Formats: sequence, structure tokens, C-alpha cells
Amino acid sequence: MRAMVLHNIGPIESAPLRQREVPGAKPSRGEALVKVACCALCRTDLHIVEGDLPMVRLPIIPGHQVVGTVVALGEGVTSLRIGQRVGVAWLQHTCGRCRFCAAGRENLCESSRYTGYHADGGLAQYATVPADFAYEIPDGFSDVDAAPLLCAGIVGYRALVRSGLKPGGRLAIYGFGSSAHLVIQIAIHRNCVVHVVTRRPEHQRSALSLGAAWAGDDPAQMPDKADAAILFAPSGALVPPALEHLERGGALALAGIHMSAVPSIEYDRHLFQERDIHPVTANTRADAREFLREAARIPLRPQTRVYSLADANRALADMKEGKIDGTGVVRIGDDG
Repeated sequence: MRAMVLHNIGPIESAPLRQREVPGAKPSRGEALVKVACCALCRTDLHIVEGDLPMVRLPIIPGHQVVGTVVALGEGVTSLRIGQRVGVAWLQHTCGRCRFCAAGRENLCESSRYTGYHADGGLAQYATVPADFAYEIPDGFSDVDAAPLLCAGIVGYRALVRSGLKPGGRLAIYGFGSSAHLVIQIAIHRNCVVHVVTRRPEHQRSALSLGAAWAGDDPAQMPDKADAAILFAPSGALVPPALEHLERGGALALAGIHMSAVPSIEYDRHLFQERDIHPVTANTRADAREFLREAARIPLRPQTRVYSLADANRALADMKEGKIDGTGVVRIGDDG
């Protein structure tokens, strides 16, 4: 099968992903084999390719927002059926026995494993997934529109939950990429006022077109302090100003898997009056199912730009340079 394979980490400008013919994937016990229709790209993929995250396996096929059709089932799988459309997300395995799993916090399981990082992902014609970690895709979404929901959407949803935003509240969003353009739709559906801080004028325009009450590059210019905030940009330098422009009792959710160093924080200026910082670590399967149900009810309308499999390096480079409004989606199909 055709796949984009990472053999050596490097800057995306050097096109480190190589299209290769690799042995076809086969489902083991408890797994399903999925014929991949498309795979959305995520900043985490960029962090893996460029070595911002500790490398746990090479070579590796990245990609963890996968939509496709079940074409084979491993021994013991009864929860899926041949021909079923499913999604494959970042969380790929948890132990199910530790105190975190038992408490409904499987995203903190020390034995957790991830698609496109520990196990080959979706930038390929076929991918395997443990049946318990496959998600049924709501009928109202096309394959391309469904793909961004599987990480940008799920993790954005968990960040929204971690921020503690109440219906009708004020939300500040820092950075306006793939996750943010979905979260803003949820927040506005809940009658919240959304302010967006982003450097790029085109992203400011996109935020306003999706219903933001204000968008700009300086949080000091926001009309009001926020009741809750989410930092999507991987910049630790934004943590102090985000806290400073947070209302008393508010929380700042940090949604990235990787972030630059956070500068010194002053207690009286940034944390006093019970302002909280809530980092986000992956998601639980319950998060994913709750989000997909809400996404279908609203319904969310992802903004996408479609690339071919051979153009996966360019798609990641475009994301790095902020050239994509919404999410880049690699369409695989029979022709790659």
C-alpha cells in the first residue's frame, strides 16, 4: 500500500515525509482494518515530524484524524461491522486497569499509546485501529468534513470543558487554527460572546466571519475580560497576558501537546482572585463521543483545504506558515 513515511525527523521545509510502498496493514486480535478515505492534519503531526516531541518509533506513518471504511475484522471484534464508516483518533490504547482509567481519566493513563506516534497512522491507504478506539461517524458529515472533528474537534472540546465556560459566558481564544474554528462554533451555539487573539489579519477576518464579537492581535484591546480562555497557540509567552485578561474565578485551558517555555508569572497580577490554569492532555473516549453528538446536533461546519497524499509535506508546511483557514485534509482514496 502507499503511505507517507517518516524515516528521519527534520524541518518540514526539507520534506521529511517520503511516499513509499509498504506492506499492507493487517488487523490483529481486537482490531479493525480501515480503508482510509482521508486524514486531517494536526499541529501534533508537525511536532512529531520536526522532533518537538520525543521520538518513540521510526519509521512511522503519521496521521491521527482518519476517516475510512472497515474492510476486515480481527479475531474477537463484535462491536464493528464490515462496510461501517469509522473515525480513528489520537488516543489509540489505554490499559483500562490503572487508577486513572478506573476514575474515568484514561487520558492520563501511563500506558497510553497514540495513533501516528506509537502506531502507524492514517497517511496511508489502510490503517488498523483497536475496535474499542474506533468512532462511528455521524451521517451528516462528509469524509473530508468529519476528519477534523477527530482531533481538532475532540481536543478543542475537552479544552472548552476544562475552561469551565458556562452558556452565555465570555470566551477568549488565543490562536485561530484548526481547533479554534470549531470551538468558536460550539461557543456561539451556546450563546457565548467570543473574543479572538491572533496575529494574522486573515485569521482575524475568519474569526469575525464565524461570529466572534472581536478579533485582534492585542489582548489589551479586548472589550471585556473573559470568563474563560483557551490557548491554542503553542506559545508559552501568551500565558501571562491570557491570565491577566481573565475575569476573577476564570480558568485558562492550555490546549497544545507542545508549548514553548512559559515566562515568569506574578501571583498578584496573574493568579490571585482564583484564576486557574488547566492544561489539557489528549482526551478520553467519552469526550470524543460527547463531542461527536454535539457536533452533529449543531451541526458544525469545518473549514477545510484538501491535499493529495503526495502533497502531505506541503500541507504541513502550509499549516506551519498559517496559510490554511481551518484544517488541511489529505484525501487518500485508491489513487493516493
